[in-house]
Amino acid sequence: MAIVAIVGRPNVGKSSLFNRIVGKRRAIVDDQPGVTRDRIYGEVELGERTFLLVDTGGLLPEGGDSITGNIRRQVLLAVEESDLLILVVDGKDGMTTLDREVALFLRKRQKPVIVVANKIDDIVHEGREAEAHTLGFKDVIGVSAAHNRNIGELLDRIVSLVPEKGPGQVAPREEEVAVAIVGRPNVGKSTLLNLLSGSERSLVSPMPGTTRDSVDSQVTIGGRHFRFIDTAGLRKKSRIASDVEFYSLVRTHESIGRSDIAVLLMEGEEICTDQDKKMAGLVIEKGKGLIIAVNKWDLLQKDPDLGDRISKKIRDEMPFADFAPLIFISGLTGRGVHKLPEMLSAVQANRSRWLDTSKIGVLVRDVLAFERMPTAPGGRMLRIKGCTQVAVNPPAFAFSVNDRDIVTRSFERYVAKRIRDMDDFEGTPLRIFWRSGRKGA
Repeated sequence: MAIVAIVGRPNVGKSSLFNRIVGKRRAIVDDQPGVTRDRIYGEVELGERTFLLVDTGGLLPEGGDSITGNIRRQVLLAVEESDLLILVVDGKDGMTTLDREVALFLRKRQKPVIVVANKIDDIVHEGREAEAHTLGFKDVIGVSAAHNRNIGELLDRIVSLVPEKGPGQVAPREEEVAVAIVGRPNVGKSTLLNLLSGSERSLVSPMPGTTRDSVDSQVTIGGRHFRFIDTAGLRKKSRIASDVEFYSLVRTHESIGRSDIAVLLMEGEEICTDQDKKMAGLVIEKGKGLIIAVNKWDLLQKDPDLGDRISKKIRDEMPFADFAPLIFISGLTGRGVHKLPEMLSAVQANRSRWLDTSKIGVLVRDVLAFERMPTAPGGRMLRIKGCTQVAVNPPAFAFSVNDRDIVTRSFERYVAKRIRDMDDFEGTPLRIFWRSGRKGA
Protein backbone atom coordinates (compact mmCIF):
# COMPACT_ATOMS: atom_id res chain seq x y z
CA MET A 1 0.00 0.00 0.00
CA ALA A 2 1.03 3.61 -0.43
CA ILE A 3 3.07 5.31 2.31
CA VAL A 4 2.44 8.87 3.54
CA ALA A 5 5.07 10.47 5.81
CA ILE A 6 4.49 13.37 8.21
CA VAL A 7 7.62 15.53 8.52
CA GLY A 8 8.60 18.89 9.94
CA ARG A 9 10.63 20.58 12.63
CA PRO A 10 10.07 19.67 16.29
CA ASN A 11 6.96 20.65 18.23
CA VAL A 12 4.65 21.65 15.38
CA GLY A 13 2.06 18.94 16.17
CA LYS A 14 3.11 16.08 13.88
CA SER A 15 2.17 13.35 16.36
CA SER A 16 -1.14 15.04 17.18
CA LEU A 17 -1.97 15.08 13.47
CA PHE A 18 -0.90 11.44 13.15
CA ASN A 19 -3.18 10.43 16.02
CA ARG A 20 -6.08 12.41 14.57
CA ILE A 21 -5.77 10.75 11.16
CA VAL A 22 -5.13 7.22 12.41
CA GLY A 23 -8.03 7.61 14.83
CA LYS A 24 -6.32 6.25 17.90
CA ARG A 25 -3.48 7.32 20.15
CA ARG A 26 -0.65 5.38 18.53
CA ALA A 27 2.07 8.05 18.81
CA ILE A 28 3.22 9.80 21.98
CA VAL A 29 2.04 13.42 22.15
CA ASP A 30 3.81 15.88 24.42
CA ASP A 31 4.70 19.59 24.41
CA GLN A 32 8.36 18.74 24.80
CA PRO A 33 10.26 19.07 21.47
CA GLY A 34 11.93 15.96 20.08
CA VAL A 35 9.57 13.41 21.66
CA THR A 36 9.12 11.26 18.53
CA ARG A 37 12.37 9.61 17.52
CA ASP A 38 11.67 6.43 15.56
CA ARG A 39 9.32 6.12 12.61
CA ILE A 40 5.82 5.23 13.82
CA TYR A 41 3.42 3.53 11.42
CA GLY A 42 -0.37 3.45 11.41
CA GLU A 43 -2.73 1.96 8.82
CA VAL A 44 -5.45 4.30 7.54
CA GLU A 45 -8.50 3.21 5.55
CA LEU A 46 -10.50 5.90 3.72
CA GLY A 47 -13.30 4.42 1.64
CA GLU A 48 -11.68 1.99 -0.74
CA ARG A 49 -8.22 3.51 -0.31
CA THR A 50 -5.78 2.26 2.34
CA PHE A 51 -2.35 3.69 3.11
CA LEU A 52 0.33 3.61 5.78
CA LEU A 53 0.81 6.86 7.67
CA VAL A 54 4.27 7.47 9.15
CA ASP A 55 5.02 9.80 12.04
CA THR A 56 8.64 10.97 12.23
CA GLY A 57 10.92 12.79 14.61
CA GLY A 58 11.48 16.52 14.32
CA LEU A 59 14.08 17.60 11.78
CA LEU A 60 16.84 19.77 13.21
CA PRO A 61 19.82 21.43 11.51
CA GLU A 62 22.75 19.13 10.80
CA GLY A 63 25.22 18.75 13.61
CA GLY A 64 24.44 18.45 17.30
CA ASP A 65 24.63 15.25 19.35
CA SER A 66 24.44 11.66 18.08
CA ILE A 67 20.76 11.31 18.93
CA THR A 68 19.92 14.34 16.74
CA GLY A 69 21.88 12.76 13.89
CA ASN A 70 20.10 9.44 14.33
CA ILE A 71 16.69 11.13 14.32
CA ARG A 72 17.61 12.93 11.11
CA ARG A 73 18.68 9.66 9.51
CA GLN A 74 15.36 8.04 10.47
CA VAL A 75 13.43 10.94 8.92
CA LEU A 76 15.45 10.60 5.72
CA LEU A 77 14.59 6.89 5.56
CA ALA A 78 10.90 7.68 6.01
CA VAL A 79 10.99 10.34 3.29
CA GLU A 80 12.75 8.06 0.81
CA GLU A 81 10.24 5.20 1.25
CA SER A 82 7.14 7.43 1.07
CA ASP A 83 4.83 8.20 -1.86
CA LEU A 84 3.39 11.41 -0.37
CA LEU A 85 4.83 13.88 2.16
CA ILE A 86 2.93 16.04 4.64
CA LEU A 87 5.01 19.01 5.81
CA VAL A 88 3.61 20.27 9.11
CA VAL A 89 4.32 23.85 10.21
CA ASP A 90 3.04 25.96 13.08
CA GLY A 91 0.36 28.16 11.53
CA LYS A 92 -0.04 30.20 14.70
CA ASP A 93 3.62 31.21 15.11
CA GLY A 94 4.43 31.53 11.40
CA MET A 95 7.29 30.20 9.27
CA THR A 96 10.82 29.85 10.64
CA THR A 97 14.19 29.47 8.99
CA LEU A 98 14.11 25.78 9.84
CA ASP A 99 10.70 25.38 8.16
CA ARG A 100 12.18 26.84 4.98
CA GLU A 101 15.19 24.52 5.19
CA VAL A 102 12.91 21.49 5.56
CA ALA A 103 10.80 22.70 2.62
CA LEU A 104 13.91 23.07 0.46
CA PHE A 105 15.00 19.56 1.42
CA LEU A 106 11.59 18.12 0.44
CA ARG A 107 11.48 19.96 -2.89
CA LYS A 108 14.68 18.17 -3.88
CA ARG A 109 12.96 14.81 -3.31
CA GLN A 110 10.54 15.55 -6.19
CA LYS A 111 7.58 13.94 -4.44
CA PRO A 112 4.08 15.35 -3.90
CA VAL A 113 3.91 17.51 -0.76
CA ILE A 114 0.97 18.87 1.22
CA VAL A 115 1.82 21.73 3.57
CA VAL A 116 -0.31 21.56 6.72
CA ALA A 117 -0.40 24.74 8.80
CA ASN A 118 -1.35 23.30 12.17
CA LYS A 119 -2.73 24.99 15.29
CA ILE A 120 -5.32 27.08 13.41
CA ASP A 121 -7.56 26.44 16.40
CA ASP A 122 -10.32 29.05 15.91
CA ILE A 123 -11.73 31.75 13.69
CA VAL A 124 -9.31 34.32 15.13
CA HIS A 125 -6.37 32.42 13.60
CA GLU A 126 -7.98 31.68 10.22
CA GLY A 127 -5.90 32.98 7.34
CA ARG A 128 -2.63 32.48 9.22
CA GLU A 129 -1.83 29.63 6.82
CA ALA A 130 -1.32 32.17 4.02
CA GLU A 131 2.32 32.57 5.01
CA ALA A 132 2.83 28.83 4.42
CA HIS A 133 2.34 29.44 0.67
CA THR A 134 5.77 31.11 0.68
CA LEU A 135 7.33 27.66 1.10
CA GLY A 136 6.67 27.06 -2.59
CA PHE A 137 4.16 24.20 -2.59
CA LYS A 138 0.79 24.23 -4.32
CA ASP A 139 -1.24 22.41 -1.65
CA VAL A 140 -1.54 24.31 1.64
CA ILE A 141 -4.26 23.52 4.19
CA GLY A 142 -4.82 25.16 7.59
CA VAL A 143 -5.95 22.69 10.25
CA SER A 144 -6.17 22.13 13.97
CA ALA A 145 -5.20 18.57 14.86
CA ALA A 146 -6.18 19.21 18.46
CA HIS A 147 -9.70 20.43 17.59
CA ASN A 148 -10.32 18.40 14.40
CA ARG A 149 -10.67 21.50 12.21
CA ASN A 150 -10.38 20.93 8.42
CA ILE A 151 -9.10 17.37 8.90
CA GLY A 152 -11.75 16.13 6.46
CA GLU A 153 -10.44 18.50 3.80
CA LEU A 154 -6.91 17.25 4.43
CA LEU A 155 -7.98 13.61 4.13
CA ASP A 156 -9.73 14.33 0.82
CA ARG A 157 -6.56 15.90 -0.50
CA ILE A 158 -4.43 12.96 0.70
CA VAL A 159 -6.70 10.50 -1.09
CA SER A 160 -6.49 12.52 -4.30
CA LEU A 161 -2.68 12.49 -4.23
CA VAL A 162 -1.92 9.03 -2.88
CA PRO A 163 -1.00 6.75 -5.77
CA GLU A 164 -3.33 3.81 -6.13
CA LYS A 165 -1.51 0.52 -5.67
CA GLY A 166 -2.87 -2.16 -7.96
CA PRO A 167 -3.48 -5.67 -6.62
CA GLY A 168 -0.65 -6.97 -8.77
CA GLN A 169 1.83 -4.74 -6.95
CA VAL A 170 1.11 -6.03 -3.46
CA ALA A 171 1.57 -9.73 -2.73
CA PRO A 172 -1.31 -11.24 -0.73
CA ARG A 173 -0.28 -11.91 2.84
CA GLU A 174 -0.99 -15.15 4.62
CA GLU A 175 -1.70 -15.22 8.32
CA GLU A 176 0.81 -12.97 10.04
CA VAL A 177 2.49 -13.67 13.37
CA ALA A 178 2.82 -10.53 15.50
CA VAL A 179 5.92 -10.64 17.69
CA ALA A 180 6.64 -8.07 20.41
CA ILE A 181 10.32 -7.70 21.31
CA VAL A 182 10.28 -6.70 24.98
CA GLY A 183 12.77 -6.19 27.79
CA ARG A 184 14.59 -3.68 29.92
CA PRO A 185 16.21 -0.62 28.34
CA ASN A 186 19.48 -1.17 26.49
CA VAL A 187 19.32 -4.97 26.18
CA GLY A 188 19.48 -4.83 22.37
CA LYS A 189 15.84 -4.91 21.26
CA SER A 190 16.26 -2.47 18.37
CA THR A 191 19.46 -4.15 17.20
CA LEU A 192 17.65 -7.50 17.09
CA LEU A 193 14.74 -5.98 15.13
CA ASN A 194 17.11 -4.46 12.60
CA LEU A 195 18.88 -7.81 12.17
CA LEU A 196 15.61 -9.66 11.66
CA SER A 197 14.15 -7.09 9.27
CA GLY A 198 17.34 -6.73 7.27
CA SER A 199 17.22 -2.94 7.38
CA GLU A 200 17.72 -0.09 9.79
CA ARG A 201 14.10 0.27 10.87
CA SER A 202 14.68 1.20 14.54
CA LEU A 203 17.00 3.89 15.84
CA VAL A 204 19.91 2.10 17.57
CA SER A 205 21.96 3.86 20.24
CA PRO A 206 23.88 2.75 23.34
CA MET A 207 21.82 5.23 25.37
CA PRO A 208 19.15 3.44 27.47
CA GLY A 209 15.59 4.44 26.64
CA THR A 210 16.25 5.46 23.03
CA THR A 211 13.09 3.73 21.78
CA ARG A 212 10.04 5.46 23.28
CA ASP A 213 7.24 4.34 20.98
CA SER A 214 6.61 0.87 19.60
CA VAL A 215 7.73 0.35 16.01
CA ASP A 216 6.31 -2.32 13.66
CA SER A 217 8.29 -4.05 10.91
CA GLN A 218 6.62 -6.48 8.49
CA VAL A 219 9.13 -9.15 7.47
CA THR A 220 8.87 -12.36 5.44
CA ILE A 221 11.34 -15.07 6.49
CA GLY A 222 11.32 -18.49 4.84
CA GLY A 223 7.89 -17.81 3.37
CA ARG A 224 6.36 -17.00 6.77
CA HIS A 225 5.08 -13.50 7.50
CA PHE A 226 5.99 -11.79 10.75
CA ARG A 227 5.20 -8.39 12.23
CA PHE A 228 7.98 -7.50 14.65
CA ILE A 229 7.07 -4.87 17.24
CA ASP A 230 10.03 -3.12 18.84
CA THR A 231 9.02 -1.63 22.19
CA ALA A 232 10.30 0.97 24.60
CA GLY A 233 12.32 -0.51 27.46
CA LEU A 234 10.38 -0.79 30.70
CA ARG A 235 11.75 1.03 33.73
CA LYS A 236 10.86 0.86 37.38
CA LYS A 237 8.03 3.30 38.18
CA SER A 238 10.32 5.28 40.47
CA ARG A 239 12.54 5.99 37.45
CA ILE A 240 9.76 7.27 35.21
CA ALA A 241 10.78 10.91 35.31
CA SER A 242 8.44 12.33 32.71
CA ASP A 243 5.07 11.86 31.06
CA VAL A 244 6.92 10.76 27.93
CA GLU A 245 8.44 7.74 29.68
CA PHE A 246 5.08 6.97 31.29
CA TYR A 247 3.40 6.85 27.88
CA SER A 248 6.23 4.65 26.61
CA LEU A 249 5.40 2.21 29.40
CA VAL A 250 1.75 2.25 28.33
CA ARG A 251 2.74 1.61 24.71
CA THR A 252 4.78 -1.44 25.72
CA HIS A 253 1.76 -2.93 27.50
CA GLU A 254 -0.36 -2.19 24.44
CA SER A 255 2.21 -3.77 22.14
CA ILE A 256 2.16 -7.01 24.12
CA GLY A 257 -1.63 -6.91 23.94
CA ARG A 258 -1.65 -6.75 20.13
CA SER A 259 1.04 -9.41 19.69
CA ASP A 260 0.78 -13.17 19.39
CA ILE A 261 4.18 -13.91 20.90
CA ALA A 262 6.62 -11.91 23.01
CA VAL A 263 10.37 -12.39 22.85
CA LEU A 264 11.69 -11.42 26.29
CA LEU A 265 15.20 -10.17 25.71
CA MET A 266 17.58 -10.36 28.67
CA GLU A 267 21.19 -9.26 28.81
CA GLY A 268 23.61 -12.13 29.40
CA GLU A 269 25.46 -10.33 32.18
CA GLU A 270 22.27 -9.39 34.06
CA ILE A 271 19.41 -11.87 33.83
CA CYS A 272 16.25 -12.53 35.84
CA THR A 273 15.92 -9.02 37.23
CA ASP A 274 12.66 -7.99 38.86
CA GLN A 275 11.72 -6.19 35.65
CA ASP A 276 12.37 -9.33 33.60
CA LYS A 277 10.11 -11.34 35.88
CA LYS A 278 7.35 -8.74 35.80
CA MET A 279 7.55 -8.61 32.01
CA ALA A 280 7.28 -12.38 31.69
CA GLY A 281 4.35 -12.34 34.10
CA LEU A 282 2.60 -9.67 32.03
CA VAL A 283 3.03 -11.72 28.84
CA ILE A 284 1.60 -14.82 30.54
CA GLU A 285 -1.26 -12.84 32.08
CA LYS A 286 -2.24 -11.62 28.61
CA GLY A 287 -2.13 -15.18 27.25
CA LYS A 288 0.65 -14.55 24.74
CA GLY A 289 3.35 -16.94 23.60
CA LEU A 290 6.70 -16.46 25.30
CA ILE A 291 10.28 -17.04 24.21
CA ILE A 292 13.18 -16.06 26.48
CA ALA A 293 16.24 -14.85 24.58
CA VAL A 294 19.56 -14.23 26.32
CA ASN A 295 21.30 -11.54 24.27
CA LYS A 296 24.91 -10.27 24.02
CA TRP A 297 26.21 -13.81 24.25
CA ASP A 298 29.34 -12.68 22.42
CA LEU A 299 30.32 -10.45 25.36
CA LEU A 300 30.30 -13.22 27.98
CA GLN A 301 33.47 -14.98 29.06
CA LYS A 302 33.00 -18.50 27.76
CA ASP A 303 33.35 -21.75 29.67
CA PRO A 304 31.84 -25.19 28.92
CA ASP A 305 29.16 -24.91 31.63
CA LEU A 306 28.06 -21.32 30.98
CA GLY A 307 24.91 -22.19 29.04
CA ASP A 308 23.80 -24.78 31.59
CA ARG A 309 24.38 -22.38 34.50
CA ILE A 310 22.39 -19.57 32.92
CA SER A 311 19.57 -21.94 31.94
CA LYS A 312 19.38 -23.29 35.49
CA LYS A 313 19.31 -19.78 36.94
CA ILE A 314 16.43 -18.78 34.66
CA ARG A 315 14.45 -21.94 35.43
CA ASP A 316 15.08 -21.64 39.17
CA GLU A 317 14.18 -17.95 39.42
CA MET A 318 11.32 -17.95 36.89
CA PRO A 319 9.53 -21.29 37.45
CA PHE A 320 6.20 -19.73 36.38
CA ALA A 321 7.67 -19.41 32.85
CA ASP A 322 9.18 -22.89 32.67
CA PHE A 323 7.19 -23.60 29.50
CA ALA A 324 9.04 -20.87 27.56
CA PRO A 325 11.87 -22.06 25.30
CA LEU A 326 15.32 -20.51 25.82
CA ILE A 327 17.61 -19.26 23.10
CA PHE A 328 21.08 -17.72 23.36
CA ILE A 329 21.78 -15.05 20.76
CA SER A 330 23.91 -12.09 19.79
CA GLY A 331 22.04 -9.32 18.04
CA LEU A 332 25.39 -7.79 17.11
CA THR A 333 27.05 -10.82 15.45
CA GLY A 334 23.85 -12.67 14.51
CA ARG A 335 24.73 -15.77 16.53
CA GLY A 336 21.65 -17.96 17.05
CA VAL A 337 19.23 -15.41 15.55
CA HIS A 338 18.57 -17.67 12.53
CA LYS A 339 16.86 -20.14 14.90
CA LEU A 340 14.34 -17.56 16.10
CA PRO A 341 11.87 -17.57 13.14
CA GLU A 342 11.46 -21.36 13.29
CA MET A 343 10.98 -21.17 17.05
CA LEU A 344 8.35 -18.44 16.63
CA SER A 345 6.45 -20.52 14.08
CA ALA A 346 6.48 -23.52 16.43
CA VAL A 347 5.20 -21.49 19.38
CA GLN A 348 2.42 -19.98 17.24
CA ALA A 349 1.36 -23.49 16.18
CA ASN A 350 1.32 -24.57 19.83
CA ARG A 351 -0.83 -21.58 20.79
CA SER A 352 -3.51 -22.72 18.34
CA ARG A 353 -3.33 -26.42 19.16
CA TRP A 354 -6.53 -28.35 19.86
CA LEU A 355 -6.10 -31.44 22.02
CA ASP A 356 -7.59 -34.60 20.53
CA THR A 357 -10.77 -35.78 22.29
CA SER A 358 -9.22 -39.15 23.07
CA LYS A 359 -6.29 -37.42 24.76
CA ILE A 360 -8.68 -35.39 26.89
CA GLY A 361 -10.23 -38.65 28.08
CA VAL A 362 -6.77 -39.91 29.06
CA LEU A 363 -6.10 -36.56 30.76
CA VAL A 364 -9.22 -36.85 32.95
CA ARG A 365 -8.31 -40.43 33.83
CA ASP A 366 -4.77 -39.43 34.85
CA VAL A 367 -5.99 -36.48 36.92
CA LEU A 368 -8.51 -38.69 38.72
CA ALA A 369 -5.67 -41.05 39.59
CA PHE A 370 -3.93 -38.28 41.53
CA GLU A 371 -3.32 -39.61 45.03
CA ARG A 372 -3.77 -36.33 46.84
CA MET A 373 -7.01 -34.92 45.46
CA PRO A 374 -7.84 -31.59 47.15
CA THR A 375 -10.37 -31.69 49.96
CA ALA A 376 -12.49 -29.04 51.66
CA PRO A 377 -11.94 -28.29 55.40
CA GLY A 378 -14.84 -30.63 56.26
CA GLY A 379 -13.24 -33.51 54.38
CA ARG A 380 -15.28 -33.17 51.18
CA MET A 381 -13.13 -34.28 48.23
CA LEU A 382 -12.93 -32.62 44.83
CA ARG A 383 -14.63 -34.67 42.13
CA ILE A 384 -14.00 -34.15 38.41
CA LYS A 385 -16.87 -34.98 36.07
CA GLY A 386 -15.27 -34.11 32.74
CA CYS A 387 -13.11 -31.73 30.70
CA THR A 388 -13.50 -29.81 27.43
CA GLN A 389 -11.05 -27.66 25.52
CA VAL A 390 -12.93 -24.41 24.99
CA ALA A 391 -10.46 -22.15 23.18
CA VAL A 392 -7.05 -21.66 21.62
CA ASN A 393 -4.63 -18.71 21.48
CA PRO A 394 -3.94 -19.62 24.22
CA PRO A 395 -5.31 -23.15 24.72
CA ALA A 396 -8.01 -23.13 27.41
CA PHE A 397 -9.59 -26.08 29.21
CA ALA A 398 -12.76 -26.19 31.31
CA PHE A 399 -13.15 -28.86 33.99
CA SER A 400 -16.57 -29.70 35.40
CA VAL A 401 -16.22 -30.32 39.13
CA ASN A 402 -18.46 -30.68 42.14
CA ASP A 403 -17.07 -27.55 43.84
CA ARG A 404 -14.47 -25.27 42.26
CA ASP A 405 -13.70 -23.67 45.63
CA ILE A 406 -11.92 -26.88 46.65
CA VAL A 407 -9.33 -26.52 43.87
CA THR A 408 -5.88 -25.49 45.14
CA ARG A 409 -3.15 -23.71 43.24
CA SER A 410 -0.77 -26.66 43.55
CA PHE A 411 -3.41 -28.99 42.12
CA GLU A 412 -4.00 -26.63 39.20
CA ARG A 413 -0.26 -26.64 38.48
CA TYR A 414 -0.34 -30.45 38.52
CA VAL A 415 -3.22 -30.47 36.02
CA ALA A 416 -1.39 -28.01 33.75
CA LYS A 417 1.63 -30.31 33.77
CA ARG A 418 -0.55 -33.28 32.79
CA ILE A 419 -2.02 -31.25 29.90
CA ARG A 420 1.47 -30.42 28.65
CA ASP A 421 2.31 -34.15 28.77
CA MET A 422 -0.56 -34.77 26.32
CA ASP A 423 0.88 -32.72 23.43
CA ASP A 424 3.38 -30.02 22.49
CA PHE A 425 2.42 -26.77 24.23
CA GLU A 426 5.95 -25.35 24.51
CA GLY A 427 6.01 -21.57 24.50
CA THR A 428 2.32 -21.01 25.25
CA PRO A 429 0.57 -20.43 28.58
CA LEU A 430 -2.51 -22.50 29.34
CA ARG A 431 -5.84 -21.39 30.74
CA ILE A 432 -7.70 -23.73 33.10
CA PHE A 433 -11.24 -23.03 34.26
CA TRP A 434 -13.16 -24.87 36.97
CA ARG A 435 -16.92 -24.99 36.61
CA SER A 436 -18.94 -26.32 39.50
CA GLY A 437 -22.57 -27.36 39.68
CA ARG A 438 -24.73 -27.31 42.78
CA LYS A 439 -22.75 -27.28 46.03
CA GLY A 440 -24.39 -30.48 47.15
CA ALA A 441 -23.61 -32.34 43.93
